[in-house]
Amino acid sequence: MKALVHTAPNTFEMKDVPKPVPAENEILVRIKAVGICGSDVHGMTGHTGRRKPPIIMGHEASGIVEACGSKVTRWAPGDRVTFDSTIYCNSCEYCLQGRINLCSNRRVLGVSCDEYRRDGAMAEYVVVPEHIVYRLPETVSFLQGALIEPLSISLHAVNRARIRIGETVVVMGCGIIGLMAIQCARLSGCGTLIAVDLNEARLQMALKVGADKVINPSKENTLKAVLSYTEGKGADVAFEAVGLEKTVNETLSCVKKGGKLVLIGNLAPMVPIGLQSIVTREIDVYGSAASSGEYQTCVDLIGAGRIQVEPYISKVAPLEEGQLWFEKLLSGKEPLYKVILEP
Repeated sequence: MKALVHTAPNTFEMKDVPKPVPAENEILVRIKAVGICGSDVHGMTGHTGRRKPPIIMGHEASGIVEACGSKVTRWAPGDRVTFDSTIYCNSCEYCLQGRINLCSNRRVLGVSCDEYRRDGAMAEYVVVPEHIVYRLPETVSFLQGALIEPLSISLHAVNRARIRIGETVVVMGCGIIGLMAIQCARLSGCGTLIAVDLNEARLQMALKVGADKVINPSKENTLKAVLSYTEGKGADVAFEAVGLEKTVNETLSCVKKGGKLVLIGNLAPMVPIGLQSIVTREIDVYGSAASSGEYQTCVDLIGAGRIQVEPYISKVAPLEEGQLWFEKLLSGKEPLYKVILEP
């Protein structure tokens, strides 16, 4: 089969590789659409240690069942599907609690690190365990299906916050995850929703998908602006979707006493944080990792038209152009949200 193989830092090659064969509990999926994730873009540089060459990346995908292993009972060739990015074991302590994102034996599609290597979906075919697969109804296109994975991450973060109807929300960082968090928070019944980003185009997109107010920190003081929109109190809930010291602490400063801070972004592995502010103002801090059972809800929300993901699709390109679009995303010179590749 044809595959886009990451062969060296910042380098991809289209190669003929063996077509995978499903094990007894796996299905073989013919890929119809696969998104380029920000983690893939950062990973291709070699700086994260999570995409060690050679590896076939890709964990945001949809397709058609091509073949099934001998013990697969839920799927048949021709079924339209998407699948979780996380391969979880279904038997460890965390899986039995339903916290599959914390699985002790967790593997992620398209990741190659010190602990494991698992090829992903930037190829004509991929094999996945049947228990991580979800059916796509006819109301959800393959392109939409490739955006269910990032949507599930945003929905998981919003679920972690347990937003109450009418609460004020701040979202710091209006990339895909932040923008989708805006939509999910709006669905949860929040009140005033404030988006923060340095990029004016992203702020306009934030308004389009549900934000009430936007703040550009290069033009105004973020904290002062948030206070002006919240009667001087600060936000009930704030989501940080960047993952840098400056943005984490700036988001923290916007949370009112007794409020909640949800950390989604993780660009920097270590950041100093305002401990005294957290302790003395009694801020609840939540980490949010991947998703944990939100896939079906995401499929249903898109299928019912309650979440719109089409605005985020900036480009659909053939898999052969993968190198070009990885480079464009890395450079950041074009206003791109999600690039989807089609094998």
